[in-house]
Amino acid sequence: MTVIEARADVGAMAFVEIHQLYGRQSHLIDEGHAVEWAATFTADGEFHSPSYPAPVVGTAALTEFADTFFANASVAGEVHRHVLTNIAVDRVGDDELDVHAYLQIVATRIGDESRLVRFTTVADRVVRVGGQWRIARRVVRRDDQGPPA
Repeated sequence: MTVIEARADVGAMAFVEIHQLYGRQSHLIDEGHAVEWAATFTADGEFHSPSYPAPVVGTAALTEFADTFFANASVAGEVHRHVLTNIAVDRVGDDELDVHAYLQIVATRIGDESRLVRFTTVADRVVRVGGQWRIARRVVRRDDQGPPA
């Protein structure tokens, strides 16, 4: 059995819902809507990234994280964009999915050219809460740090 055959199909509707969740999430953090961005995670959602000193856990911490991300870009005179591509969704259970994607963060200094800030791989555990898909755990791996051990 190949890796592709071992993956459980999620169906078109779930894939569209996940695609919408990720698109909305990118717009929310880029536009400074921290509370709404944090709400795309579960109440005890986790964000793990080697770009930051410690995991971010829970709605309050996720909101503060998103606020800080947007504020730092603004102070730098930049607009930041999250660009998610190559989204792959696998069913783990009826209300649980594994999602993998590539994430580019692009910064544009006002009146200047855009630059790639970093290229990462995102691995998420997504669960259905109250009929809506929410991210329970996000693990980011930066491409400039090499493959995982």
